[in-house]
Amino acid sequence: MEQFAATVSDLAQKLAEILAENLGHKSTFFKEHCLPSTCYLRMNRYPSCPISSEVFGLMPHTDSDFLTILHQDQIGGLQLIKDGKWIAVKPNQEALIINIGDLFQAWSNDVYKSVEHRVVTNKAIERFSTAYFFCPSYESVIQSCAEPSVYRKFSFREFRQQVQDDVKKLGHKIGLPRFIL
Repeated sequence: MEQFAATVSDLAQKLAEILAENLGHKSTFFKEHCLPSTCYLRMNRYPSCPISSEVFGLMPHTDSDFLTILHQDQIGGLQLIKDGKWIAVKPNQEALIINIGDLFQAWSNDVYKSVEHRVVTNKAIERFSTAYFFCPSYESVIQSCAEPSVYRKFSFREFRQQVQDDVKKLGHKIGLPRFIL
């Protein structure tokens, strides 16, 4: 797991640099703010469920980080929204799935969009995945790399706290719309 985490950490840094350069920036922001100690790896287990059509392993959401790097097993269950419809992401054990997260959407001033996704359960068999979340420190300030900015400046701590408050009060995440100027 340590080797996997180190490998995907390096990959996340490289992808963030490439994406920043595609926006015309030679930013060192990601190297300075997304350290191995601020990012994390999560292993997910989704048990089989006899009423799988009524149960989600994860409700529809966007990730609250810069990038997520995901490895899913051969079972499948990951879906993303495209043109208003949920589509299944075909499992491929030889591939990684890269999701843009909310922070990259805000930093890129909506050039890159956070991916809404969910996980559906399987009736007969459990599912596993491993996700690496490329995150800054809580003190890092997120602001648009272009003007005029769509979002106000905010810290990662402020963003996470707002998401937690919304989930507690409303039962779901609001996310970036809370930070629009």
